[in-house]
Amino acid sequence: MATSTVRGTISGMGSRANPAFAAAVVFVPLAALGYAVTIGSLQQHTYVHVMTGVLWTGIDLFMGLVLGPVVGGLEEDQSAAVFQRLTPKTAFLLPSLALVTIASGITLAQRLGLFTNGEPWLALFTFANLVPALLLIAWRLDAWRDWRWQLPFALATVGSVAWVALTLGDLRMIDPALVIALGIVTILSVQGFGFLMPGEIRMYREMRSATPDSSVIAAIGTQNAMLGGVQGAFQLLLILDMVYLRYGGFPL
Repeated sequence: MATSTVRGTISGMGSRANPAFAAAVVFVPLAALGYAVTIGSLQQHTYVHVMTGVLWTGIDLFMGLVLGPVVGGLEEDQSAAVFQRLTPKTAFLLPSLALVTIASGITLAQRLGLFTNGEPWLALFTFANLVPALLLIAWRLDAWRDWRWQLPFALATVGSVAWVALTLGDLRMIDPALVIALGIVTILSVQGFGFLMPGEIRMYREMRSATPDSSVIAAIGTQNAMLGGVQGAFQLLLILDMVYLRYGGFPL
């Protein structure tokens, strides 16, 4: 049951991560986002976006530059033991930070007047994020024939395509820096939700199997850690682009 259903997987990973930790790292960022976009001041909104972005970027860089090389030098059993403790926590922490960073960034750009005529771009952005990520999830988890994947995929595809069709006629060019930002965020989102997250689920399933294979856990964990470093590099590029967009020039 712990790996056969979505609820069972979330519950099982939450138990391994520590239920209080799992609940806190999801609830606190989402609550901060809700506050920032409803009644929060511009400064508070900026703080939420910057802090979640800093945490997301810092953790990814640590994973790629420090953790990846360290566990790569360990024996498979030792490496697997690290990821068995780490993965359940990052499975809750990183997606919540990524989601809040992206959502708060888009709403902050709108609030600052930097993202005018945004609906057509948001429609394209939604399609470019959801459809590739869901296709990667199906590939990584071999879920092509699973209705629990087919239904969200059908809804996401039809909904996003319909939104694009309804708004495409109003599409106008925006600041190139904002287009670059949307492109980088799309890469980060598709990698994170379409590749890293399914990898964590595969590791958890292997942990819960009757005969866990340490080599599989270690290989997926190391792969995810190194890809986290790639994400961190893209995030640094995104920060540079955001500086240009906000202040009209790159830092010297």
